[in-house]
Parts: sequence; structure tokens; C-alpha cells
Amino acid sequence: MEKEKKFLVDFMLGRLARWLRILGFDAAYYKDKEREGIIYRSLKEKRAVITRDASLSSRKALALFRVKSDNYLHQLKEVLKEFELEINPDRIFSRCSECNLITEPVKKEKIRKKVPGYVFENHNAFSSCSGCGKIYWMGTHKNLMEKVLLKAGIKWKLPQ
Repeated sequence: MEKEKKFLVDFMLGRLARWLRILGFDAAYYKDKEREGIIYRSLKEKRAVITRDASLSSRKALALFRVKSDNYLHQLKEVLKEFELEINPDRIFSRCSECNLITEPVKKEKIRKKVPGYVFENHNAFSSCSGCGKIYWMGTHKNLMEKVLLKAGIKWKLPQ
């Protein structure tokens, strides 16, 4: 089985990093504008760099991919194609969209006071990030996400 690809997304591509995480890919976000550190971190953590910065392309990173589009959905499509990534419906929402840690299922009673009452009453499956504490559930946004990605030419289906 192939080892999971890991990415280091530079500060220019925050929305791309978030969407890679939503789809379950390990996408660390490099917020620092100092360019030498991104290469060092890429090598240290064995992550492919994703950037829009043309000056980085000649430097020695583990792997480096320069996206061409300035639209985050087109960037996502470029990355999926370049790295031959398959969207696995079972991995969607498996990572925290904020801090990239893997989310874990949490018992409904433990989050009663952490989510709106309507959400608590109408959903049974919740997960939580052990890092930032963010709570996740499969809400109505899943249909919107499907439509947005399909419009960009990215075909996938969330599990029901």
C-alpha cells in the first residue's frame, strides 16, 4: 500500500489547504512569508510543497508543485491531478479543517453544550479535533460542497 502523501501549502494558498483537509488529505499550512523555512520544513517533515511562488521552483524541496490558477477550486483540481489523488468518501471530514489533526468520533452527550440545540437534536454522529476542540457533524453543507466541487469538475459523493 502506498504511503499517504503529505503536503506543505504555502501562505498564499490558505483556501486550498482547507479544502485538501476537508477531503481528508494531510495538508499543513505554512503561514510564514520567509521562504527558506518552507524548504527546510518540507525536507524535515517529508512533505511536498504546494505554492504559487515561481521563485521557489528552482530550490530543493522534497517535491514542489506550483499551481497556476488563482481560483482555489481550480487549484484543488490541479493538485488532485498532479499528485494522482483519489477522493475517498470515507476520509472526507477526517481531518480538522483548522489545524490538520485527525478528528475522532465523540459521544453525543459530551458535546451537548458545544453545539447549537438544533444541531444536537437533529444529528447523532459527531467528531472532534483533539488539538483545537472544534466539533464536526454532517450538516446540510455537504450538498453545497458537492455542488461547488462538481461545478469545478471534481466528481465525488459524500457517504449518506
